[in-house]
Amino acid sequence: MITRSPAAFLQAFAQLAPIEGAAATARGAFLVTPADFALATESARDNRYMDLSQSVEPSHALAQHAALAQALREDVPIITFPGDAHTPDAVFPNNVFATAPGRFIIGRMRHPVRQREAERTDIRAFFRDVLGYREIDLSARSDLVAELTGSLVIDRARGVGFCGLSERCDEAGARAMHEAFGLRLTFCFDLAPGEYHTNVVLALLAGRAAMLAPEGFVDPAVPEAIARAYGGRAITLSAAQKASFAGNAITLSDRCVWLSERAADSLTTTQREALDHWGFQLRCAALDEIEKAGGSLRCCVAEIY
Repeated sequence: MITRSPAAFLQAFAQLAPIEGAAATARGAFLVTPADFALATESARDNRYMDLSQSVEPSHALAQHAALAQALREDVPIITFPGDAHTPDAVFPNNVFATAPGRFIIGRMRHPVRQREAERTDIRAFFRDVLGYREIDLSARSDLVAELTGSLVIDRARGVGFCGLSERCDEAGARAMHEAFGLRLTFCFDLAPGEYHTNVVLALLAGRAAMLAPEGFVDPAVPEAIARAYGGRAITLSAAQKASFAGNAITLSDRCVWLSERAADSLTTTQREALDHWGFQLRCAALDEIEKAGGSLRCCVAEIY
């Protein structure tokens, strides 16, 4: 079922028990190392979190990325693929590549500079030939835009997707991802003007809580419905916290919430206490150099299911 109605979403969500044997968090993850890190003018056209007037230091980005990979190994095995100088800002692989059990999905990116990332034969071969995953390739389709787990936030335990529509994902892309991930329910909604990806305004925490920024949605009933779906276990983020990437969180295990250092610093004591009450430790990594490219920690991490 795919719906744009908050009421229909809540009714359907209430009837969905967790899928037997489905994991709420990934069994591994992969990252792509920065290579000659730079900011892409094309990506900045619809990414308000980028500022092309800023200078970047490639060696600093590389060091922060390596430290992130090392830190995440506390939760799951981490694979790091080498970067490519032809795609210097390609440090956000979760928009391009994603997995579901037995499936490797390649997204259809909006901008040509990001479309080149989808051509990585080594990443494709690793999942297809080494892990034996079935490849589902959306990248060659000209009838849709679907930037995978940037646009689609997934409750893996229930098979429920939350898809924000913007320049980076249209309705055809939402339908294609619903099928590719094998979802039972997808809730589609419009992101506020200037928002490019859902995972900047919404994070789901191991299928049992949410962090969301209401101003990132056109219809205020949407974040209200999401919070209700999770029994009120939702942290409401301010505009300033959203701008600090506090919505760009990820849980790679059922015990830790990962944020960038900047995002973690923006949380209030009450918000931190809520995470602790729900059984989460807050972990962070310094990513200020990489955040200049308009994404943060969650964007750097492509999950392996």
